[in-house]
Amino acid sequence: MSLDRSDVEKIAHLARLQIAEQDIPQYTENLTNILQLVDQLQAVNTTGVEPMAHPLDAVQRLRADDVTELDQRTQLQAHAPAVEEGLFLVPRVIE
Repeated sequence: MSLDRSDVEKIAHLARLQIAEQDIPQYTENLTNILQLVDQLQAVNTTGVEPMAHPLDAVQRLRADDVTELDQRTQLQAHAPAVEEGLFLVPRVIE
């Protein structure tokens, strides 16, 4: 697939991008190359190939889900100017 100047101008307008007049030929060439690469990838026969989440079949190491800190809410809220039912009260911002 090949793009022309008007295609690039339309794409830039839809993306709300301002492209300098002298840069349009370079953008046209780059976008055309990207679309040709996509066409090349789509031409590959993938019949019988299962989708993978990761090419190396890596497993993420996770830490144990254990509580490591004590509940300090009452101590922290003791210094707050206003607290109600365990929640910090702040001045109204939006009316």
